Amino acid sequence: MKISIIGTGYVGLTTGTCFAEVGHHVVCVDNNAEKVAMLRNGKIPIYEPKLEELIIKNVNAGRLSFTTSTEEGVAHGEVVMIAVPTPPQPDGSVDLSFIEKVAREIAESFTENTGYRVIVDKSTVPVKTGQKVAETVRRYAPANAEFGVCSNPEFLREGCAVDDLLNPDRIVIGTNDDKATALMQQVYAPFIAPVVVTDVESAELIKHAANSFLALKISYINAVGRICEKSGADIEKVAEGIGMDKRIGRSFLNAGLGYGGSCFPKDIKAFISISESLGYPFELLKQVEQINEDQLSLFLGKIREKLWVLQEKKIAVWGLAFKQNTDDVRESVALKLIKQMLNEGAAITAWDPEAIETCKRFGNFEGANLSYAEDKYACLDDAEALVIATEWPDFANADFAEIKKRMKTPLIFDGRNLLTPETASSQGIEYYSVGRPTIQPS
Repeated sequence: MKISIIGTGYVGLTTGTCFAEVGHHVVCVDNNAEKVAMLRNGKIPIYEPKLEELIIKNVNAGRLSFTTSTEEGVAHGEVVMIAVPTPPQPDGSVDLSFIEKVAREIAESFTENTGYRVIVDKSTVPVKTGQKVAETVRRYAPANAEFGVCSNPEFLREGCAVDDLLNPDRIVIGTNDDKATALMQQVYAPFIAPVVVTDVESAELIKHAANSFLALKISYINAVGRICEKSGADIEKVAEGIGMDKRIGRSFLNAGLGYGGSCFPKDIKAFISISESLGYPFELLKQVEQINEDQLSLFLGKIREKLWVLQEKKIAVWGLAFKQNTDDVRESVALKLIKQMLNEGAAITAWDPEAIETCKRFGNFEGANLSYAEDKYACLDDAEALVIATEWPDFANADFAEIKKRMKTPLIFDGRNLLTPETASSQGIEYYSVGRPTIQPS
């Protein structure tokens, strides 16, 4: 099939590339000419495992191309997907100006010869956005324009987005148009996964409800972790026991610093705002959000308790990205923690396998007492504490002897429970984690 995707951010670029990988002919549209030129040369502005090689492969195969022209995209694709940003506004509601702008551009790109088009909301949008997209296209398109509107939410996890797209656990198609349904089923014919066909509004709600539930699991296990710390229980064992129940599952039951990233914080706020606009105050989600915010403060309190004051303390931080296998620092809990420690006068040296350059560009640390190390062990030189803030697998394989040798005082605060308390203690390292008993060094 011929598919066009407007927006080459994280979702649009990965989606377009994977559609090309399964045989579709895809045109990706972006108004950033510099980015389009980069993509045409097989370079990508983000780090995502497997993505760059797939772009190169499919560009060379003639199945994937890039343009700055919305008109070209609409002329090409029987299915035109909107994958532009939907950032939060100060009150938590969603800024839909990018969606509206693209819907209008699509409408104005229709000609007498365009033919039927399915216009798809791929971005995460509030319920009833599809209605607004349809109204906008009718308002600005020629009177004879034929189109259907569909909601097709994505469920990609940064760091494994290619695998999530090529091997999805479900596909949601929300539309009230039989012709649109048939075309969307053709789009997903190469993929083996259960397909949920529903109305537009239900599809829009599925994405917000899914992300909110996952965030709820994270906040729940962090709340249980606080009880574990007070009672001497081990959150890892508690989570294991809970997760063995098939009705619950083990995923997203990892105690730590809380959730971050470009999706969960934004989507929780949006779902709260959406619910309130519909007349239902979603108090449960407000508590999920509050627990998550408190988690960082409680962890920082542990650091303060041991170091007494942070002024002029040299602290090493492992991790800048909001999670492993990505260079994305948007709403990164690691950066929030660093900023709070810097505000209290600490000197921070940081290391991350992929996110250092992204942090330099978007972290807003100009003039701060923050430096970046050449590797994870150089980061430790003369440090009075090590904070582990991102769950990179490489950190879990750390050499305790090297840690102890490099640091001024062997003190670790593990915000992701990557290391083993018993091993740290046996190596003479004072170690604090989340929801697990502290074992004094031997």
